[in-house]
Amino acid sequence: MKKINIIFCFVLVLTALPVCVYGQLRVLSFTDEMSMIVNNYYKRSHTGVSVDYIQIPSDYFQSRLDPALTSGQGVPDIITLESAFVRKYVESGYLLDITDIYEANKSKLLAFPVEVGTFKGKVYALSWQACPGAMFYRRSLAKRYLGTDDPRTVQTYFANFNKFLETAQLLKQKSNGSCVVVSSLGDLRNSFLSARKDPWLVNGKLVIDPVMEQYMDICKTMHDNLLEGRVGQWSEGWFAGMRDELRDEYGWRVEVFSYFLPTWGLHYVLKTNAPGTSGDWAMIQGPSAYRWGGTWIGAYKGVRNVAAVKEFIRYVTTDDAFLEAWAKDTGDMVSNINVINKIRNNYNEPYLGGQNQYAAFAEIAKSVNGKLDQATDEAIEELFFEEVYAFLNGEKSKNRALLDFKVQVEAQFGR
Repeated sequence: MKKINIIFCFVLVLTALPVCVYGQLRVLSFTDEMSMIVNNYYKRSHTGVSVDYIQIPSDYFQSRLDPALTSGQGVPDIITLESAFVRKYVESGYLLDITDIYEANKSKLLAFPVEVGTFKGKVYALSWQACPGAMFYRRSLAKRYLGTDDPRTVQTYFANFNKFLETAQLLKQKSNGSCVVVSSLGDLRNSFLSARKDPWLVNGKLVIDPVMEQYMDICKTMHDNLLEGRVGQWSEGWFAGMRDELRDEYGWRVEVFSYFLPTWGLHYVLKTNAPGTSGDWAMIQGPSAYRWGGTWIGAYKGVRNVAAVKEFIRYVTTDDAFLEAWAKDTGDMVSNINVINKIRNNYNEPYLGGQNQYAAFAEIAKSVNGKLDQATDEAIEELFFEEVYAFLNGEKSKNRALLDFKVQVEAQFGR
């Protein structure tokens, strides 16, 4: 039997990849998660396959992959795709149709990761993980200002966006101005975007879903009335709020009630940056089910070893035994419903005061809509949020901001 060789290197030239032969796969990734999957799991049951693994930093990933796809020279067999650019490649015409893998396993796959990887009725990318988001709140602040920290009751205060704004005002009132519902308005983006009924483009025409206008109105109210901490997401102030260290411009303490974060945010954002608040958090869905992040797997349509490529994708994205082991070993939220249902009741998170985060995320994941994603989202949303900031800062009226947004989209996309 051949031994699998994993080559770990950061390279910037794809044409240096070896020619694909039977029993050999070339895997290109921006994340070391895939190297863990290949080295620690895949090779145990696929000992006859050799894998060349190449990792490129995400900042360079697209600029190195695109010329290879265009020329058809040195293209890897298997490609991992980040949430931010997965739709670009799903819609590109360069990926292998893997609808047959989905059809054989669809009864056990969560809907939204498949929807993200589907274009014109065909599946071109699948994911082993699901990254639904939640609203994480401070139990002590909930008890002090809402009278309870029970997630079921707290959820009623944030059941929709109007209730969210009402509760933000209530927190401010009951705390005499010290408690804000979020430290940054950036936390609300994904929740509103996921609440849309329509994507940005419908039949080639720009559609501004009413919920995005509601986003503008609610953010303006929160900004003008100091119902949010007025710090940027991922800034030092944003992290300081997690640790009870946020101060306003006058030096007064600001209490931050909640943060909107996905599955990985619990382990790699809250726990990492606010270890001293362990046990004082809980999670709810909040006003809307949403997702944030994730990694998908696709394959180049011109691969020679189609059977080996499809088996790799099938194993990583659908195999019950692998995904159960992966979930237990890493705590990752997987996209396999069979595995989720088998293990969901086995969790008790001390950081969340004993709450079962896996079961909570599993319920949220059922309501996430992956059909809204389009290749043009990143560019369109950049234009939209630029206009939102101009509106919030008083530089433009809401109508002017929306009009300028429409003009810019038409100029850039002709729609």
